[in-house]
Amino acid sequence: MKQGALLSTLLLFFLTFFYACNPNRLKDVDVSTIQITPVKILRLDQDIFSTKPDSFETATQKMKIKYGGFYNTFIFNVINHGEEHDSVYKALKFFVQDKDMKDVFNETQKIFTDQEISAIENQLTDGFKHLKYHLPQTTLPKQYVSFISGFNCNVSTMDSTLGISLDAYLGQQNKFYQMLQLPKYKVRFMTTDYVVSDAVRGWLIHCYDKNEQLNNLLNHMIFYGKLYYALDAALPEVEDSIKIQYSNTQMLYCKTFKKNLWAYFTEKNRLYNTDLKELAPFVSDGPFTSEISKDCPPRIAAYVGWQVVRSYMNKNPKVTVEQLMNTDAQIILSKSKYKP
Repeated sequence: MKQGALLSTLLLFFLTFFYACNPNRLKDVDVSTIQITPVKILRLDQDIFSTKPDSFETATQKMKIKYGGFYNTFIFNVINHGEEHDSVYKALKFFVQDKDMKDVFNETQKIFTDQEISAIENQLTDGFKHLKYHLPQTTLPKQYVSFISGFNCNVSTMDSTLGISLDAYLGQQNKFYQMLQLPKYKVRFMTTDYVVSDAVRGWLIHCYDKNEQLNNLLNHMIFYGKLYYALDAALPEVEDSIKIQYSNTQMLYCKTFKKNLWAYFTEKNRLYNTDLKELAPFVSDGPFTSEISKDCPPRIAAYVGWQVVRSYMNKNPKVTVEQLMNTDAQIILSKSKYKP
């Protein structure tokens, strides 16, 4: 055997051995034995728009039985902000008879066909199986609902229900988004590619955003770092850019300037800053983080926290994802030894 061929063979053997001994703790898992109820999305959007306007008082009783408390959430928090009994039916009638809302509904039906909904159900089922594997104590949704929000939200959670607003995912070039003059930085992520990731992230926030002391920048960074790591666990094959809603250019910026970003946050004791006004630019949504650069993506503190948590989990392979979610931010920072 020639020397070059021998070296190639040895290299191949080494790489095979290396990867065999270093499995990806999130990707290389077997969820075939994880038992969860397969996701089935109830179509509140279709039920609402197929109901005759004068029949809502009768239909409402059936809707409440089918959708439980989420139906009231939809009525009062999504399409109607009043509390008077009579206003409920007036709001529903107005909603389904509004020409634009009818057009929006028809548009969603073209995009979210039975085949597309089935694909989303399968992806969510697989995602929640992975989540249950890594976080066995986490409560999963008991009900999944699709609805039309009138562009008021993308994901809604209430008790045991996970709701997905279909009109939040009609595509970048959708005419309704143009008519509403929605910001380009938002519209870029309003496509079907983001439905599953947004839904799982929304559910994770619903489960873990309780009693968290986000009283300084470090706690905020690590909380969202944990959240995105849990999202990694649930959707290990989904690209980071989709999970955090960054463009490829923004992802490149983060990787190129990771040392600069970390230096910025660690200088002047910024990690322990408790001034909410000063923290806001690093945790808020928008086209960019102006305090750093017009090229720096928004919510940059969450992204950096994500990298710190990843470093912590890589440096501490015996720590489970469930243990991670209950670990103090300062411990994670110290043991992450994060040095980009």
